[in-house]
Amino acid sequence: MLNEGDAAPDFELESDGGGLIRLRDLKGKPVVVYFYPKDDTSGCTKQAIAFTEKAPQFSSAGTRIIGISPDTVASHDKFKSKHKLGIQLAADTEKVVAQAYGVWVEKSMYGRKYMGVERSTFLVDENGKVARIWRKVRVPGHVEEVLEVVQSLS
Repeated sequence: MLNEGDAAPDFELESDGGGLIRLRDLKGKPVVVYFYPKDDTSGCTKQAIAFTEKAPQFSSAGTRIIGISPDTVASHDKFKSKHKLGIQLAADTEKVVAQAYGVWVEKSMYGRKYMGVERSTFLVDENGKVARIWRKVRVPGHVEEVLEVVQSLS
């Protein structure tokens, strides 16, 4: 289990628009890495829109935002276009990064157990250490709380 103060697991993932994102390339600036279950579902859409709306404030605090889900790059591109999202989305189709961050977990819905992403957010500091972890995130108010922490550090 990843804890605050640990080195953030590095990753290299394809991102929307055909790009490639590596956490190690972002050292020197804080990064919000948030994991969400699925593109274009209600909670995930609300969360992505909230991060997009607050993106200028995160940017002013020198902080990047990366959303990660098991969806494909094509799915991310459609999701971004449909909702005019202004944040970077990365495709963890093999769930390797979700596993490294401890967010690929057994879930239960209507008595049925299945594996999926536990909505979680990690604030990685400029040195690549996990500064803050939010697990089992509830969408309302979450982005504002993350922004408050980011601004308190800058």
